[in-house]
Amino acid sequence: MTRLRRLFRIAWVFCRYRLDTFLPLAELPPPLKVFFLLAPWHLFPKPKLSRGDRLRLALEELGPVFVKFGQILSTRRDLLPDDMAESLKNLQDRVPPFPSHVAREIIETSLGAPVADLFMEFTPDPMASASVAQVHAATLRNGQQVVVKVLRPGIERVIRQDLALMYLMAGLLEKYWSEGKRLHPVEVVADYDATIHDELDLQREAANASQLRRNFENSSLIYIPFIDWDYTRKSVLVMERIHGIPIADVPALEAAGVNMKVLAEKGVEIFFTQVFRDSFFHADMHPGNIFVDVSNPADPKYIAIDFGIVGTLAPDDQSYLARNLLAFFRRDYRQVAQLHIQSGWVPPDTRVNEFEAAIRTVCEPIFEKPLKDISFGHFLLRLFQTARRFNMEVQPQLVLLQKTLLNVEGLGRQLYPELDLWSTAQPFLESWMRRRIGPSGLIKSLQTHLPSWLEQSPEMPQLVHDALLQLREAGPTEQQNQATLELLREQQVRSDRRWRHGLAVIILVAAAVIGTQPEAQAWVERVPLWSWALFAAAGGLVLRGSR
Repeated sequence: MTRLRRLFRIAWVFCRYRLDTFLPLAELPPPLKVFFLLAPWHLFPKPKLSRGDRLRLALEELGPVFVKFGQILSTRRDLLPDDMAESLKNLQDRVPPFPSHVAREIIETSLGAPVADLFMEFTPDPMASASVAQVHAATLRNGQQVVVKVLRPGIERVIRQDLALMYLMAGLLEKYWSEGKRLHPVEVVADYDATIHDELDLQREAANASQLRRNFENSSLIYIPFIDWDYTRKSVLVMERIHGIPIADVPALEAAGVNMKVLAEKGVEIFFTQVFRDSFFHADMHPGNIFVDVSNPADPKYIAIDFGIVGTLAPDDQSYLARNLLAFFRRDYRQVAQLHIQSGWVPPDTRVNEFEAAIRTVCEPIFEKPLKDISFGHFLLRLFQTARRFNMEVQPQLVLLQKTLLNVEGLGRQLYPELDLWSTAQPFLESWMRRRIGPSGLIKSLQTHLPSWLEQSPEMPQLVHDALLQLREAGPTEQQNQATLELLREQQVRSDRRWRHGLAVIILVAAAVIGTQPEAQAWVERVPLWSWALFAAAGGLVLRGSR
């Protein structure tokens, strides 16, 4: 019944703001066309508001899940007309606030003291009001200017209702839509479920901000405000107040003399640094969450706020994504096709030649063009349509990354339309790959994995022997499997010898690298002498066992 009431509410808002006028009726099948022409919303008078304001008000009325969707759309000038995008910009920090006395009650309940005792000054009127929380200016007793973020009351119940409806719709899609099983709509909703619930815990957001601040400490790219943990709880967050020009206020940035090319390129570098260097990225980079420090207009710096949504990538996804992008940049479409197959993003029986040709058809038109002539959104749509022919499955772990990349493109388009996203990103990715597979990467990998390898090496022969024994005792076909067992034993002996030789080579290479790398030499000086003795003994055992 709750879902039905919510569905009725959505239909009511749809009718009230006459959103049916946005639908391409001429392109609908005849039965749907007749339905929409005879639908009951025609009984409602068409509002006098502009179409952009109607869409914005409808999303606001439907709540935070729909507001988040509108925030994403507001950065996509190539997907929406300018008037609608301008209206949706107001969703980013101008959602109607809840009463200030309610905010004070939440603060006092969470922090266990009256607001007058906690702060020297507290501004009742909110600075900004967003879909999940609103923000008030305040001054701590020590004179530090801060902002106080307060979670909206009752927001969890509203989100729970919307998510229940989304799960219902996703389940129906997956069951009855021909593309449902491939696109995994239920997994996508589950991923969004986890994301938005993380955003409802302001302590988690504070932890995200602290991590990002450490990652970019003393950086010339971006500044992350510090968190006051003494005044932070699940429903209340107190953070340093920052001062800057909103990233969307392009006229103000130009009036301040900001180098827009440098600013746009820094935005791309920040994104790729977070994704590939840190594997921890701000995944809600819409214009309402980004400001610019213009104290040095020739070398401007980003300032980020609102860290409720962050994304991470597993090392395998990081590597495959970087290699895919580099292959795109180099127009090596065969490698792109092979990487998709190796990663499991497309079925293993996919014909590489056909997939390569399809990718080439999509990618060739976009290269050697400035960003103003390229719609990355349209490119993704064409790539998605092409991948459907090869049964490519949606990767839920990449959904946040794709959304963030679209936001970065939208910001770049507003700041510096001539920016070439591809040429800006390529040098960064090439440098990252060199560091990953070069001497410093080898040293880091050895520091991480060598103790585990040495610990497991005595157990490997026994594990292989146990597996062979289980195979022999699996059934009455002992004679039939005897030849196979003998072959496996021989392969095990050869594999064990190769493994030991390989480990010996790694030790020798590591020694050579340590002798030539300054950072390695510094690390060696910190290692006790007895550790090197054990290391040498282990190497001797490895070499002895390989004979």
